[in-house]
Amino acid sequence: MAPSVTSNRTSVRFSTYSMAPSMTPTVRTTDSAQAEITHIETGLARMENKALSQQRVVLSEEKTDKFGKLALGAKLDRALDRRMSGQDAVMKPRLRKREASNSDSEKENEKESENEKKAE
Repeated sequence: MAPSVTSNRTSVRFSTYSMAPSMTPTVRTTDSAQAEITHIETGLARMENKALSQQRVVLSEEKTDKFGKLALGAKLDRALDRRMSGQDAVMKPRLRKREASNSDSEKENEKESENEKKAE
């Protein structure tokens, strides 16, 4: 089989069955797949606006770093605002262990006295 005109292949692939050289591509593509790819390619080329691509600004490395830092700062501010909003926590002083155990025993005593009153 003669090599195709559009083939960019420089090496020769040998068939494992007959050891005859072959220039056919390893993976065969169907005509419909190639047509779809060319259709997508032409669509992308049509979407590109030449005038706008000429107006694009290329920033220097210093300005790129500066804008990156500003963007990171803004992102952190937004994240912290979301994190801190809507939190109504009230910080109370911690009770010592003795005070906490006393208050627990006092609560138990109150419950016992209430139960005794109900029983009478």
